[in-house]
Amino acid sequence: MSEHVDVLVIGAGLSGIGAAYRLQTTCPRLSYAILEARNAIGGTWDLFRYPGVRSDSDMFTLSYPFRPWRRPYAIGAGDTIRAYIRATAAAYGIDRRIRFGRRAESASWSSATGRWTVRTATGDEYRCTFLYLCTGYYRYSAGYEADFVDRARFAGTVVHPQQWPDDLDHTGARVAVIGSGTTAVTLVPALAGDAAHVTMVQRSPSYLISLPNHAHEREQLGPVRSRFVRARNVLLSTAMYQASRRWPERVATRLREGVARQLPPDVPVEPHFLPRYRPWDQRLCVVPNGDLFQAMRAGDVSVVTGTIDRFTEKGLRMHDGTEVEADIVVTATGLTMVAFGEMTLTVDGRVVRPESLQVYKGMMFDGLPNLAWCLGYTNSSWTLRADLASRYVCRLLNYMTRHHIDMVTPRRDPADSGSDVPLLDLTSGYVRRAAAQMPRQGARWPWRHRNNYLTDLPRMRVGRIDDGAMTFARTGGDA
Repeated sequence: MSEHVDVLVIGAGLSGIGAAYRLQTTCPRLSYAILEARNAIGGTWDLFRYPGVRSDSDMFTLSYPFRPWRRPYAIGAGDTIRAYIRATAAAYGIDRRIRFGRRAESASWSSATGRWTVRTATGDEYRCTFLYLCTGYYRYSAGYEADFVDRARFAGTVVHPQQWPDDLDHTGARVAVIGSGTTAVTLVPALAGDAAHVTMVQRSPSYLISLPNHAHEREQLGPVRSRFVRARNVLLSTAMYQASRRWPERVATRLREGVARQLPPDVPVEPHFLPRYRPWDQRLCVVPNGDLFQAMRAGDVSVVTGTIDRFTEKGLRMHDGTEVEADIVVTATGLTMVAFGEMTLTVDGRVVRPESLQVYKGMMFDGLPNLAWCLGYTNSSWTLRADLASRYVCRLLNYMTRHHIDMVTPRRDPADSGSDVPLLDLTSGYVRRAAAQMPRQGARWPWRHRNNYLTDLPRMRVGRIDDGAMTFARTGGDA
């Protein structure tokens, strides 16, 4: 089949549904459709089904500003978030615009026609004036698997959280969870309730912060109260990040002290909870209601810190000789980052290499016409930045309509070519592994992505479209 729309959105997850709402309310005269590779709405929150999966940032800022989170708890379970996204799509008729089972494989731009042509794995073809990628930045087909020695020798079950089997029963089993990030910190207490014992095996610890998450299912926050909590949480998270950048040692000490107060007497902070990096060099791991520490104090969870030497028939052997026996090993070893949802992009027959691109306003790219990639914050809730990006896309589209413009392309001044830093300002393993294949950023705005909602808000909502870096053209001639 072949279809033409003004705007084609790729992805029906949290970002894609939010983008669709902004398009149909802010650009009502423009047609749009959403291509979704899977057969369900929800993106990340439909894919991840491991025990205990939950948000790693508060729902008051992770939810849409046009449909505030009304529940009285901040950390949402995966199924609750999935239901929220689907209900939003249904409430605004967005679900009728989704083409399910359409995995976009390639997109080619023609300057002669001012159109993108997108081809899917099923052989369908879609044409659009503007292409908006709401695909996130990790590979859906598989997470990152470390190359462990003798893995095949293990007599038990090995599973990655991204492909959690529906029929995996951990009741009464000894479970080893390899990892120390958000996924591991979520999985360990969730498994501890039914497993015989859970061991968190970590090469190096992460910064953890325990936050209250009291849930009263029958209560709902009013819209005014919900918006107040959202604004408060934006300010608190921004202040926390800025303090971490300005006074890293002081913040690190406070975080370690907070963890130490909740540990059982026989578990020392060092080495198990003494990270090697500064706070917010990697994402902070939230522990709702201190559930991880509760499980440790109950004796259901232990922590082993060190390097894994190899798998054995019975579990894992550490370099220091420690044996971790297990029936199930969970490799919570991280994600695999990809650019543009693994789509192949070409512009007038030239293949686009993502690593050669420089990001513009955190969403568009030098020399890439009529395309935006929706990326959220790494130091705060994803949706805060994703919604700003979608609002900016709508402002740009309306500007194009008013001025009869066919093509918009960011163009970097050659004088700005001296700076070249990674797109994401994190030292996490999944970021480092993919850095050489991802777009880059420059030294200053609009080529630098600052990860600050309070400064981004006025720039994206009311900043000039014709800022000197964006070029405009009509098909067949300059605008």
